[in-house]
Amino acid sequence: MRFQSANDLQSANDILSKVPAVTLGFWVIKILATTLGETGGDAVTMSWLHADQNAQNGGYLIGTAIFLAIFVAAVIAQISTTKFNPWVYWLAIVASTTVGTALADFFDRSLGIGYVGGSSILLACVLCSLGAWYATLGSVNVDTVTSPKTELFYWITITFSQTLGTALGDWIADDTGLGYDGGALLFGAGLLVLAALYYWTKVSRVFLFWAAFILTRPLGATVGDFLDKPVSHGGLALSRPLASVVLLAAIVLLVAILPQRPGRHSVRWASQPSTE
Repeated sequence: MRFQSANDLQSANDILSKVPAVTLGFWVIKILATTLGETGGDAVTMSWLHADQNAQNGGYLIGTAIFLAIFVAAVIAQISTTKFNPWVYWLAIVASTTVGTALADFFDRSLGIGYVGGSSILLACVLCSLGAWYATLGSVNVDTVTSPKTELFYWITITFSQTLGTALGDWIADDTGLGYDGGALLFGAGLLVLAALYYWTKVSRVFLFWAAFILTRPLGATVGDFLDKPVSHGGLALSRPLASVVLLAAIVLLVAILPQRPGRHSVRWASQPSTE
């Protein structure tokens, strides 16, 4: 007769999430994905559609439509899966970063809202999405992403946060004088502060996750811009398509070799609001 250990009982009382457990590997791939979102988005809207030369030529809008179609298809595939699939999940994340890049540029440049206005509107969208999610389901903890309704809130919030990150990164890099490298250092420092709060304080882990998730996007945006923007604008002027291919290869390699496991949500709290 085999006695169940505490770990066995805990596992038996857990529901597996449709999204990955939050590990160091998760954050490494997330930052690479956000950087790819910037270089990939710019490759289509700027290198191919030349929206950087004329923000009113429809390039940003066309790029947004292309990436949105890919994103919607990826999210439908993600929601349709019965369990966590790392390849489908990271495809949806990369798609969300590219649509976020094109959409933020469309708001900021084509519509003329500007970085501050765009960032303010998108921050309000993120907060409203989280608020509606919490009011409807009682928790915004990503480990509770186990049903289509929860996944819908998750991906709406992800899209707003990715778009916010792009606008925020452009604002800090372009309007404050920090440049792309300075902006990357600033956002990197912000992530280190959040990591310190995670390890040495009891600040809500749910709050820290969403704060870090949002901050990784402008970090990736500024790093991506640093790689592909002209030297005269503070970048390295690398080929956008080439940089995108290299980043994509790195993501594929890491998804293949790093352990990818779903998050776990305790059954005991499945029907109770989270207070974390």
